[in-house]
Amino acid sequence: MNLTLPSPASPLKIGTRGSPLALAQAYETRDRLARAFELEPAAFDIVVIKTTGDNRAMIDADRPLKEIGNKGLFTKEIEEALTSGAIDLAVHSMKDMPTEQPEGLMLDCYLPREDMRDAFVSPGIRSIGDLPTGAVVGTSSLRRRAQLLNRRPDLQVVEFRGNVQTRLQKLHNGVASATFLAMAGLRRLNMAEEVPATPIEVEDMLPAVAQGAIGIERRSDDVTAATMLEAIHHAETSLRLAAERAFLAALDGSCETPIAALAELSGGTLRLRGQILRPDGSEALADDQSCAIEDGADLGRGMGEALRARAGDGFFSH
Repeated sequence: MNLTLPSPASPLKIGTRGSPLALAQAYETRDRLARAFELEPAAFDIVVIKTTGDNRAMIDADRPLKEIGNKGLFTKEIEEALTSGAIDLAVHSMKDMPTEQPEGLMLDCYLPREDMRDAFVSPGIRSIGDLPTGAVVGTSSLRRRAQLLNRRPDLQVVEFRGNVQTRLQKLHNGVASATFLAMAGLRRLNMAEEVPATPIEVEDMLPAVAQGAIGIERRSDDVTAATMLEAIHHAETSLRLAAERAFLAALDGSCETPIAALAELSGGTLRLRGQILRPDGSEALADDQSCAIEDGADLGRGMGEALRARAGDGFFSH
């Protein structure tokens, strides 16, 4: 087919949230496309879209995210702009994405996954184990809260929302002794060396589903976008996310559900680790299985269904 490439006169519009990390991810997408098709940056427009989640997070900065709404809060307006044609592509942090896309939209391009680990961040303390009894830790993540309290029920956990810079400022102001960030975000912002962060091995804190991965959404009928995205798609990340997101979907996961999962590839084998927790951290259930790479989604679905059955209906409500 003859592909009509974007140009400065007719640029490809890339939609994104406006945080420094979201913009870094949009620029990474632009740069990969520009290199793949030998285009200049001016052939792309970065379009910042403010979502309901961004607005409400500013107004309700001290309320847990689960009280404000679900994951769609941070994608709805961007996907509406994509559907209407106001933008041509939407760049998302995959750990923010619901497991189902709106009709007419397709999410089938992933960039190479960054470091998927969580980072323990504190000015003077190196690890969770070094925190003194009763220390205050800030996080807005139900998963991190549950995992932390499962390991250290003596700690106090306070709400700690905002972008990377906002959370670091809260830490500097003494709101808490420590917090958590994603290593991927620190690396993409080129802050991994300047922030007092210690990577947490996945054996100690299993990450969120799809943590560290960037997904690029398009209209299903946009052949140009589909062809261009194919050139930057990372197949290994796709295989890993298929297993993790199938696990999440089987558990009907949302922002109200502490769920963690990580798929890793080695040779022709995919290993999937999954975990669900009570929100207060009082109980955790986990599984660890391997399969042929092409069977990852089936393994994820089966593991999620099995853990859900083990947990019972009341597991997430306490």
